Amino acid sequence: MNSTPARPGPAGSAGVSFSSLWLRLAWLCTAVTAALGVVLAIVAWATTDLAAAGSVLFSAVVVIAFFAISLVVGHLVGRRNPAGAIGMFAVVYLVKIVGFAALLIWIGTPAWINPPWFGGTGIAVVVVWQAVELWGFSRVRLQIFNDPEDGPRG
Repeated sequence: MNSTPARPGPAGSAGVSFSSLWLRLAWLCTAVTAALGVVLAIVAWATTDLAAAGSVLFSAVVVIAFFAISLVVGHLVGRRNPAGAIGMFAVVYLVKIVGFAALLIWIGTPAWINPPWFGGTGIAVVVVWQAVELWGFSRVRLQIFNDPEDGPRG
């Protein structure tokens, strides 16, 4: 996968459709954070117990699901309205925070969860996800303003 899209050509085409950016970022962030989750689960299992490894994996899955939803919504909205994708991204983020908080309060804490491993993994995976997402967004060049069609009007 080439993370650097082609430079705009004479026609102004970026070479990569706007909607593919969201899915590419979702895949990249999920792959990196899932790998981190597996490594942390192995460390938790080796140093603590199987419940700690399960806590690590559960925490990683919750964080991945939480953040991937925004990128998938950005993809779906971006296909129809590229300019509105960022706004919808922010709205979905707010809805997710309320929804996941309500879900976690409703479910409660399972007895098998190892709180230090669960919390530490959650923080580590969030930081890594955000770093990969920022790196991914920094690698793309999106045209924000339209180029003048005929030159200056006077």
